[in-house]
Amino acid sequence: MKTKIFIVFLSCMINPLFCQIGINTPTPTAMLDVNGNLKVRDVSVVTSLPGHMLMAVDLASSEVVKIDPEAALANAFAYSAKKAGSISLLDLALAPAPTWKLVNFLAADKTTGDSSLFTESDYSYIVPSTGVYSVGFYFRYGSGLQQSVLTGGPGIGVLKKTGSTVTALDTRLFSGLNLGVVAITISESSINSLYRLEAGDKLYFGLTNGGVLTTSLLSSSNASFFVHKVSN
Repeated sequence: MKTKIFIVFLSCMINPLFCQIGINTPTPTAMLDVNGNLKVRDVSVVTSLPGHMLMAVDLASSEVVKIDPEAALANAFAYSAKKAGSISLLDLALAPAPTWKLVNFLAADKTTGDSSLFTESDYSYIVPSTGVYSVGFYFRYGSGLQQSVLTGGPGIGVLKKTGSTVTALDTRLFSGLNLGVVAITISESSINSLYRLEAGDKLYFGLTNGGVLTTSLLSSSNASFFVHKVSN
């Protein structure tokens, strides 16, 4: 075997422009085509990534490719979106209670991430793989402070749809203060926590009891969300 490899290498030295080496294959399709496993017994160790590239395998062609470490370490399942004004509250009959309204996030509202993770047909983020995700949702109604008590218990929430079952992943109510003479509602809230999600789950971002909010203030409202996979 060693003799055969030596002969192949010698041939490549004589005619380097057209040589392809095949190990365990008579028809190599790359400069070096190994049909079998590969062992590397000794490699250098580096303490930082700058100036280096990572190696990976293309599953379609089995070719070894190089990847920028920053691109590899950046979570491909991260997605975020933000709306400033132009907010509508939608009723898509998904919620476990009819008082839920969804924020009309669009693909154009994306601030980072892969567009294929979000669908405008039902305004949802699609969980690409099973794991633990950091999920955040922020909503400010108008200026964030209302000079009255918003009755009906409005707040923000994240819905999760698994198959045909829709549940509330998390909720936060707007808080209110009664100062005796003046009663106010702090109409600004956020959700930021870790959740176990399954591949194919859909997440929706909206308001609980959102029907009590007037459309006139939605044009000056703000909303944003992010989803980021942190572990399997």
